[in-house]
Amino acid sequence: MIALAPASAARASHLAFALLWLPKPRREDALVFYRFCRAVDDLADEPGPGPEEKQRLLDEWLEAIPANLPAELEAVVIRHGVDRSLLEEIVRGCAMDIRPARYPTLAALEHYCWRVACAVGLVSIRIFGCRDPRTCDYAVNLGHALQLTNILRDVAEDARAGRIYLPEEDLERFGVAADALLAGRPGSGFLPLMRFEAARARARFAAAIPPAPDARALLPPEIMRALYEKILARLETTGFPVFQNRVRLGKLGKLSVAASVVLRRL
Repeated sequence: MIALAPASAARASHLAFALLWLPKPRREDALVFYRFCRAVDDLADEPGPGPEEKQRLLDEWLEAIPANLPAELEAVVIRHGVDRSLLEEIVRGCAMDIRPARYPTLAALEHYCWRVACAVGLVSIRIFGCRDPRTCDYAVNLGHALQLTNILRDVAEDARAGRIYLPEEDLERFGVAADALLAGRPGSGFLPLMRFEAARARARFAAAIPPAPDARALLPPEIMRALYEKILARLETTGFPVFQNRVRLGKLGKLSVAASVVLRRL
């Protein structure tokens, strides 16, 4: 039986922190949508059921999206005119994580990123009340940037799970063997590889230009951008020590970043 993730899980995320600056009705709707995203992501990632059972559970969500969603989520979809095909893409993106991931090319990785991040952004801008058509391009570019940053931060964690999200063509280009990366000994080509991928994330951040008419509505994703740009900067300045520690932003650090974004837009 399909069910949204608990409200407590949603309120503990980076996104929930960014949503504090939305009007309460939109914030509550955005949190309901996040609980959907968390629910389908957990089905793919959490230990327990085997791959076939995980796929069956995600297929239940796909079957429910046209007309049988949980009441809270159905109300959000109707209220904001959410394109249900975007919800389907999110579920399909999560299903790509059921088995250890490998992506031969950048295009293959971007297809995954579009599903698990860009589609999320395209739904979110509807809930936030955005109206400018250019905001869709903003959401897609920011989605790619956030997901690429996540991938760089989580290289070691993913490797321990048998997953490599960095394109295989890039591993080959920098002489990083997949087996060595999975073993946590990626060699001398790892740092140039990570710098190369970080530059791609930077380019996507730069391309995510918030249209002025939607500036106020886009405050939450702009806070997310600032948080993840800070994570990316820390990775870059410390030489990507992802096999030694995981970059995190404490509560005070997040408050500082959010306050700077809010003050710049007053």
